[in-house]
Amino acid sequence: MTARPRRRPEPAALAAAALAAAAAGGLNFARHRRHPEPLPYAARWVLRLPRPFLTAARLRGGLQPAPGEAILEIGAGTGYYTLPVAASLGPEGRLTALDSQAEMLEHLDRRAAEAGVRNIVTVEGDARALPFAEGSFDAAYMAMVLGEIPERGGALRELRRVLKPKGRLVVAESPADPHFVSLSRLYEEATSAGLCFARVDRPRLAYVASLEPRGRSSSNPLSA
Repeated sequence: MTARPRRRPEPAALAAAALAAAAAGGLNFARHRRHPEPLPYAARWVLRLPRPFLTAARLRGGLQPAPGEAILEIGAGTGYYTLPVAASLGPEGRLTALDSQAEMLEHLDRRAAEAGVRNIVTVEGDARALPFAEGSFDAAYMAMVLGEIPERGGALRELRRVLKPKGRLVVAESPADPHFVSLSRLYEEATSAGLCFARVDRPRLAYVASLEPRGRSSSNPLSA
């Protein structure tokens, strides 16, 4: 008898399974929607759940990191995207991983050391008051993080400030995240912060928006 090939789970099914696992682990998604805040370190296992709808490869496709660049990650957590992006920068590049929780950064430092990755610099700080000089980075990104920030507009303005004039910002979101920020809401807040849309990748259950600090107006990505 010929064995049937195993079907790969659909992204929607995997996302639902991740949400169910998180709920079973005691995460109160309704509370997190009402009160934006970073995921506590005690719940860090959630950060290791598979993300078929927003893979590291898809994020890199939007970010397009190049060897030698200086890139900033907001809300690095334990490094789900940090290590893959850092690998794209080569030994001459630098990935600055910012998080508001020292325990997350200590965990990330351990992972980077175990993997032999030496171009990651961890910084504890607040996205609404970035501890960096104007024009410090070639690019910046945040993946399923923007909705955790109480004053998103302030964080977006800070990111515009620390980017170089021809820099780029990638914001990646998925409705599987309890803090999901819709693309239409991002458009409103980003343009108010002086960022314009360059392109948007919209796979199932996610989007990866690439923005630039080049003015206060841009075409609405929802009309494309």
